[in-house]
Amino acid sequence: MSRADDENDGQATERVVIRDRRKIDVKGKDTTVTKEAEESQETRGGAHRAAEEPEDETIPTPGLGAELEALRTELEERTRDLQRVTAEYANYRKRVDRDRSAAAEQTTGAVLTALLPVLDDIDRAREHGDLVGPFAAVAESLGAVVGKLGLVAFGEKGDPFDPTRHEAVAHLTSADVTEPSCVEVMRRGYTLGERLLRPAMVAVADPE
Repeated sequence: MSRADDENDGQATERVVIRDRRKIDVKGKDTTVTKEAEESQETRGGAHRAAEEPEDETIPTPGLGAELEALRTELEERTRDLQRVTAEYANYRKRVDRDRSAAAEQTTGAVLTALLPVLDDIDRAREHGDLVGPFAAVAESLGAVVGKLGLVAFGEKGDPFDPTRHEAVAHLTSADVTEPSCVEVMRRGYTLGERLLRPAMVAVADPE
């Protein structure tokens, strides 16, 4: 074989290799498939296979509904327990506050009740005109203090007689009144808030 034949064989071999890469179909047409086209086909093929494959179905767990219902029932019970405890605590706080206020008022009332004879002496001194000088200043200061503590005096001449607030030590008739009235006050009464510390001592006149 000559050198020319060898060259021709090499070229023929090279052409065959090249044409094999280009994938010649049976009719001799060039059907070169690029890398991008192959990847696109593979992607479409994978998507098609994925579409054909059935999705996993969710299999219901036996007894799950009953467990959820039990949890819901327990939650409702705990909620009711919490509401009941909250209401009981609120009532407890109210009761404690009420008892504390009552205890403070009772203590204050006891102190003020002990001071009532002193206030009676001051009233008698005022009626006789003896409330002058430093004694008058002390009396005013004491009156201001007991007033801040809630002590209120009552019992004036001409007030309608109230057996729940007045202690009648004398009775008479008078044409000047249309109902039982206090015509004389021997000793004033005192209240602390809604509590009666001492009734007023009065003389009562009934209509004729």
